[in-house]
Amino acid sequence: MIYKRSSALFAEAQKVIPGGVNSPVRAFKAVGGDPIFVTEAKGAYLYDEDGNKLIDYINSWGPMILGHAHPPVVNAVIDKAKRGTSFGMPTEIETEIAALAVAMVPNIDKIRFVNSGTEACMSAVRLARGYTGRDKIIKFAGCYHGHSDSFLIQAGSGAVTFGSPNSPGVTKGTAQDTLLARYNDLSNVESIITSNPEEIACIIIEPVAGNMGCIPPKKGFLEGLRTLCDTHNILLIFDEVMTGFRLAKGGVQELFGVDADIVTFGKVIGGGLPVGAFAARSEIMNHLAPLGPVYQAGTLSGNPLAMAAGLAMLTELNANPNIFTSLADKTAYLHKGIAEALDANNIVYTINRTGSMISVHFAEDPVVDFESAAKGNNDRFKKFFHGMLDQGIYIAPSAFETWFITEALTYKDLDDTITAVAKVAKTL
Repeated sequence: MIYKRSSALFAEAQKVIPGGVNSPVRAFKAVGGDPIFVTEAKGAYLYDEDGNKLIDYINSWGPMILGHAHPPVVNAVIDKAKRGTSFGMPTEIETEIAALAVAMVPNIDKIRFVNSGTEACMSAVRLARGYTGRDKIIKFAGCYHGHSDSFLIQAGSGAVTFGSPNSPGVTKGTAQDTLLARYNDLSNVESIITSNPEEIACIIIEPVAGNMGCIPPKKGFLEGLRTLCDTHNILLIFDEVMTGFRLAKGGVQELFGVDADIVTFGKVIGGGLPVGAFAARSEIMNHLAPLGPVYQAGTLSGNPLAMAAGLAMLTELNANPNIFTSLADKTAYLHKGIAEALDANNIVYTINRTGSMISVHFAEDPVVDFESAAKGNNDRFKKFFHGMLDQGIYIAPSAFETWFITEALTYKDLDDTITAVAKVAKTL
């Protein structure tokens, strides 16, 4: 495929936007080459500035669960925009989507809307600290919770480690309050808690990881975290920015039957517009201003356009729970086809999948945490990415990102993707 127009646009963008992009992964640094500039999208397909049509497997990094430009969502936004785009005042639709979300998700009584997943996770941690009166948090290597200072922490060494900042601008003082654990390693978490008695406010986790590729929790891992939190009076935060309203109506809490104390949302809950949210039981949420002392605010929080898009999306998902079964079936079908194509060409790989999230790792051993994900053959992934792009298939431009399946994908689209994998595998 030809990307002359996209390359020219990228050159222009770099003159006025740092790196030419407004979010780093879009720059194709992990795979090489110039990024694709999109002009429109519909259903399961992207259309770029050079006139190419691509089958899309990132779907705006998750929110387009029913496809791009889904008519009920688009119509809801258009209707709301005609009445005004922002007021900075309460609107009825905020209560409508809040009530629906609370009804769909287990173990939450109240929800507050913000403008991004980053803001949701940042606010959830602040709320946990304010509720418990403790300062430290545990996060997991490879889990991404946005670019708030507390979360930009890299791994140290040893079973018990203080994090160190991996971005300039994050202070060492901030980093010292973030303790880093290994995903799927319950004993490691327990040792960190034991070494920091009565100091840890919360454990925050992607309950199904999506930022080191798709990595499901091992059997008993989430249940073990819940037990540790109950034993040590620590709040458990599920970052369901990716998984919420995607893996089930009630997200991972419903899927695995494990309750979190605070849950964060993004992606699907906004129907493709910039929305985040965090939710919990009343006794926790009532610590937020104006009821309680924990301050959180946002001029555009509850924006009517975003609320309209989110309400239309959740209404359809709530009314049609079979969508989640259909998505899981399509993802399983794709998994089987890709595995057969790679096997036929003697390619070493591991495929991880949960519901409508899937990733292909060019690694020999099971991928269960960031360390094992990092052992994958990144050079092979780069060739795979560009080979798939040449075949008209757009996957995440990073080996450390999950793919997201949309209900708009047909089985012909899946077959075309599997055929593309078979062709590309011969070149790897």
